[in-house]
Amino acid sequence: MKQTIATAAAISSRLIQLSDDVRAACPDPARLVLIGIQRRGVELAQRMAALIAAAHAAPVPLGSLDITVYRDDLSMVAQQPIVHSTNIPFSLDGMHVVLVDDVLHTGRTIRAALDALMDFGRPDIVRLLVLVDRGMRELPIQPDLTGWKLSTKAGQMVRVRVKELDGEDVVELLDGNAN
Repeated sequence: MKQTIATAAAISSRLIQLSDDVRAACPDPARLVLIGIQRRGVELAQRMAALIAAAHAAPVPLGSLDITVYRDDLSMVAQQPIVHSTNIPFSLDGMHVVLVDDVLHTGRTIRAALDALMDFGRPDIVRLLVLVDRGMRELPIQPDLTGWKLSTKAGQMVRVRVKELDGEDVVELLDGNAN
């Protein structure tokens, strides 16, 4: 069974709201950077950066982060995991970093992302923005900014599709073996 949580219009509207929340949380745009977690967090961060840059009339530094080699469950993810690129062409020293991901579940991806970020400097603050918080945490990690908060059960999955990679924008809740 598949349930649509958000359509393209709802996602667009929520990203506008979240970009306003980011600007309020970091009033000094010169210290703000966005880092998207590979895969879909990167595309969401790109959209947020464009919205924030338009509001400030100045570009927002944008990076992408692959956390694969920092995972504590790497052997459980895949025998030969796919490693995407990390691109953070600036220092994070003294910056206000907004880490962007599509879905927050166990917290392990974010723990790995925090470890990876420290290789690029020492930010003053790191905030976590997720499009969907589905609960069921294994680690004590919580988002600062959230698009949707869902109460999910074991066996359910949240799928975020973005037009840049998947041809459409949608958030879906899947039960069991739904495709």
